Amino acid sequence: MNRRDLLTPIGIAIGIMMLIFGILVNGGIRGFIGFADITAALIVLGGLTAALLVNFNISQIKQTKNVIQAAFKRNDQDLNALIGLFERLSERARREGLLALENELEDVDDPYIRKGILLAIDGIEPEVIHDIMDAEIEAMEERHSRGRTIIEKAAEYAPAWGMIGTLIGLVLMLQNLEDPATLGPSMAVALVTTLYGTILANLVFTPMAGKLETRTNEEVFTKQVIIEGVIGVQSGQNPRILKEKLSAFLSEEDKQKADEKVKTEEEYAEESFNEA
Repeated sequence: MNRRDLLTPIGIAIGIMMLIFGILVNGGIRGFIGFADITAALIVLGGLTAALLVNFNISQIKQTKNVIQAAFKRNDQDLNALIGLFERLSERARREGLLALENELEDVDDPYIRKGILLAIDGIEPEVIHDIMDAEIEAMEERHSRGRTIIEKAAEYAPAWGMIGTLIGLVLMLQNLEDPATLGPSMAVALVTTLYGTILANLVFTPMAGKLETRTNEEVFTKQVIIEGVIGVQSGQNPRILKEKLSAFLSEEDKQKADEKVKTEEEYAEESFNEA
């Protein structure tokens, strides 16, 4: 289930607030105003945009919005619920046969799980199922990698354009050495562009690319669990054995949650029995 990931905007907001706090504490309002330079911002943002347009084709540029939005979303996958699903599918397959699983798929929203179970129902060999579903994982990783590339390139180009802006400012400053009083302010403005580029790279683009890569790794991990579950259901594994096999993918925290859930259910069943 896709939900908003508040950590991304919160992290960016905290970074910006710390920068503002540091400037205000040491330079006050006047110092803060000195860091605001429209020309420097235009050089960095305009140059960065131009570089990306040169580097990528139009279809990749159009995907930028979707890639950025993905960094502000999270896909919560409950592995315990996933394991429970395959345990239930395994029980029904052993009791009624694989064809009976078609009715179970009506309640399954994940297209990857549906595809795997349908392949199992069609009697495809386990090795072939594994290859087909692995190929989909590889294709997904490639798509995600291509989408991430534009963010990674932005992280590379932003500091470079900040430095270009600084060099422009220095050249203009050196052309006006007759007035020493202007050297300090001119140098400050020149350095602001490097600051802008560095902030964009290290507060926005690089962390965003890292989060997108983490998302991909999490999705790959979940799909690997699904593959093992599908193969286990098709091969007619005992539901308990399949559950124990898939539980190897769980973290210690998830295992503890599963144990607590089982304990709660047992206590509830015992109380209901005693009341009866």
